[in-house]
Amino acid sequence: MNPYYFCVPLLLLSIISSTTNGLTQQQTGYVMQKYTKNNLIQQFLAPQNAARSALRLKSLVWDKKLENYAKWYANQRRYDCELRHSNGPYGENIFWGSGNDWSPAQAVSAWVGERSSYNYWYNSCNGEQECGHYTQIVWRETRRIGCAKVTCYNGLGVFMTCNYDPPGNYIGERPY
Repeated sequence: MNPYYFCVPLLLLSIISSTTNGLTQQQTGYVMQKYTKNNLIQQFLAPQNAARSALRLKSLVWDKKLENYAKWYANQRRYDCELRHSNGPYGENIFWGSGNDWSPAQAVSAWVGERSSYNYWYNSCNGEQECGHYTQIVWRETRRIGCAKVTCYNGLGVFMTCNYDPPGNYIGERPY
């Protein structure tokens, strides 16, 4: 299974993309489980708030409006599973993984894992590595989040998206 994940850094001219090969449930430590709505929300929310807490940032709160936006967009992507952004008014991280065994916690783990690629002193990603998903998660002014997960039609995999308000990743500004 290969996950692909993207974020929308606002005001950037190019779309950030990333591929992580060989990430498995055994490597991430996450196991597929039956989801309840609260469990699904916590799998999206808890690891992102843990990353923010490590920097002494305020926790994100779940927002029904953002959740509805994420569901609306994820449902559009379930037909083709294309990693295209909604180009909406919010910050956005998106993820795709082949197969149906991807959890929200695994998607968030991939995004938060970009922490090691972020250089705070230079306010940039190291080399050609990705870090924009991580910086969106820890953007100081961001307060609200809403996410969604869909299984794509025709066995194309799983698509997940999280939307953030206010958005982050403004060129020249530090996330925290």
